[in-house]
Order: sequence, then C-alpha cells, then structure tokens
Amino acid sequence: MAFENWDEIRTAFQVARVGTVSGAAEMLGVHHATVIRHIDALETRLGAKLFQRHARGYTPTEAGQELLTVAQTTEDKFSQLAARIAGTGTEISGELVVTSLAGLSRLVTPTLVQMGRDHPGIRLRYITDARVYRLEYGEAHVAIRAGDKPQDPDYVVQPLITKQVALYASRGYIAEHGQPGDETDFAGHMFIGPEGDSARAPYNRWLLAHVPAENIALGSNDPVFTQEAAVAGAGLAFLPILDGRSEPDLVEVIGPRDDWGVPLWLVTHVDLHRTPKIQAFLTALKHSAKACQGAQG
Repeated sequence: MAFENWDEIRTAFQVARVGTVSGAAEMLGVHHATVIRHIDALETRLGAKLFQRHARGYTPTEAGQELLTVAQTTEDKFSQLAARIAGTGTEISGELVVTSLAGLSRLVTPTLVQMGRDHPGIRLRYITDARVYRLEYGEAHVAIRAGDKPQDPDYVVQPLITKQVALYASRGYIAEHGQPGDETDFAGHMFIGPEGDSARAPYNRWLLAHVPAENIALGSNDPVFTQEAAVAGAGLAFLPILDGRSEPDLVEVIGPRDDWGVPLWLVTHVDLHRTPKIQAFLTALKHSAKACQGAQG
C-alpha cells in the first residue's frame, strides 16, 4: 500500500511523541482539528487503531509503536541527508558544530575565535555535554572524545592530545592543613572528588582507590566548580595542568603522572571529513593542541 499523504504520518509521529493532540498541533503549527482528521484518516487507511484515547491524551497501540519506529528512522535519515548536503559546499561558511566534554574550553576556544575571524561567513557552535552526540545524524560535525579510541566504522578518528592532570590545593588550604608529599600523607586531608560519569576518568579512579570516602568533602562533575572549589580552599583536587598552572593561588601538590593522563580524540563522520570547513577546523585545532602539548611540558 502506497502512502499518498506523508503529512498524516508526520502528524501521527508528533502525537506519539508528545502524547496529546493539542501538543502535536502546536509542534506542527496546525489546528487541533487537523491533527484529529489526519489520525482518523490514517487509521482508516491502515485498518488499525494507532492510539488509545484517554483523558490524559493519546497512547500508541502496538501498531502505533510500529509506526513511530518507522517515522523516527525516516526523520533520522532526513537529518543525516541534510547534514551531508550542508557540508558539501566548497566555501568555509554555514554552521559548524563542535562538541566535547566540559573542561576543554582552554584548548578549543582559541581555535574557534580565530576561525570566526578568518571566515566571517561561518556560524560556530560549541556544545559541552556528557552525552555522546551522533555525528551520523548531524547532531555535530566534530566531536572531541576522551578515553578509549572510538570504534564506529563510519567515523574518522585521529589522536589529538593527552590531557595531563595533577593534584592541586590552594595556598590558603596548605597554610591551614599543610602540604602532603605523596599519597602516604593523605590522612587528615580533604578532597574534591568526582560525580557520575566523571568517576571513570583514570585520575578519578586513582583518587577513589587511594582516598577514603569520608575524606571527600565535595563531589562534582563540573570541572569549573572543581577548580573554583579548590581555589576557595575546599580541599585537594585533580585539575588539568593547563588550568592549574595558570591559577596563581594554586600549588601543584603532586605533578602529572602517565597513568592519570586522558587521551583525546578528534572524531568526524567519513562523509563530511574532507569538507573545507571541517578540514580548516581540524588543522587549526591540531596546531592549537601542539601549543598546549608544549605548555604541558
């Protein structure tokens, strides 16, 4: 059976997503009566009920769930197509979306600022999130991933830099509590520890293995908060040395170790990897990374 009215499927998809006729109508910019008419027509054409109607809204039936799956796949494919078309131009213009974990702005910011100056026609977006953005669906053009090398066969993965970290404390904290020489001197000291996914970083795993839970005064997955809390004297904290060594009120208690380092990877989709704007950004970021590598010593 051929579908002659894709608007009906798009309407059903939105109803399934938001659960109400009024919500779907608002999303689509149509009258709620149009939504009801589309649903009724589609159910008649398919010969099956797609939704259970109740006081709180619409819930997809088994047939409705099947339709939702197909519609979601179709929307994803169109998003992927749009991302590929958007990246095929020869000019360095349009939108460029870069994503990474929080805490890498010192590495990324100079590249984005300079690229904006060099190419006024480009619109730059930098998104930090623990969520892994799906490049194949156009959620981002370039991702900076940390940890194990990504293995997706549709991705081009290149090493960028190893983020070196060290253990820091503020001068005020050391004046009040003393400075430990190494992990054997940790007794009586307080620490700022990880929360959530940040606990998987090698330096945070080391911290949790060497410091009793009762000695972790604060926990956070926000690197900005961690640094500010360390400067305020809340305890010892792991920080990237690019950040720690630039803060005059912090003292490097234990310097970087190889097993604390976090490898960073540049990730692009194979279909967009060689487009001019992505190549321009990758080249500039690699240059910035070399400068950072030198600053890490």
